[in-house]
Amino acid sequence: MKPLAQCRLYTFIDTAWLGARQAPAVARQLCDGGSDLIQLRAKGATADEVCRLAEQILPVLHRAGVGLVINDHWDIACKIGADLCHLGQEDFFGAGWTDSSQLLPPGQRLGLGLRSGLGEDALPIPLLGLSSHAPAQALRALAARPAYIAIGPVYPTPTKPGVAPVTLDYVRWAAANIQIPWFAIGGINLNNIAEVLQAGATRICAVTAILNAPDPAEACRQFGRRLK
Repeated sequence: MKPLAQCRLYTFIDTAWLGARQAPAVARQLCDGGSDLIQLRAKGATADEVCRLAEQILPVLHRAGVGLVINDHWDIACKIGADLCHLGQEDFFGAGWTDSSQLLPPGQRLGLGLRSGLGEDALPIPLLGLSSHAPAQALRALAARPAYIAIGPVYPTPTKPGVAPVTLDYVRWAAANIQIPWFAIGGINLNNIAEVLQAGATRICAVTAILNAPDPAEACRQFGRRLK
């Protein structure tokens, strides 16, 4: 995958919004449309089901040079060699972790991204992404040294029912205070992306606006043009 700092469009294979479509076919559409990162989100699926889906889409993404993000399952991300793993505040801090280095195996050779003792052909340790819904959570997340953080949900979204939007005020705060890569997420579509970018975002996540589009690849291209 390209360096995270160069990633702009972060899309999803969310099993709640696939319908009858097969994950590898959707992965190809998202890659063809110019996605930089694709997250596999399978809420309610078993660990075996998540692993099976990840193994199906990973070759598609690797051929396209697109990063795979596994949602929630750090162990699966490590097992299959995913590029990143995304965790919520409760998944990370609620598990007692305070720093991303705590996720590394004992004896990890820091900085090399290799599993200790397994040689140069070992699968890389995934980078970590963390959610945040308010400035205090962002500061807490930044102290844990993730590779990126997510800012949202900016608008109401069916992927987070009942969760109050953080509004553009949080996007403006992030633009002024966060130095590492961050992605605005939640209810962002082609009708409101301009105001999200005007608030200071340079990277966005889109779920339903792309997965529910008649042509997901073309929807990705349209988002990509706006981000440029």
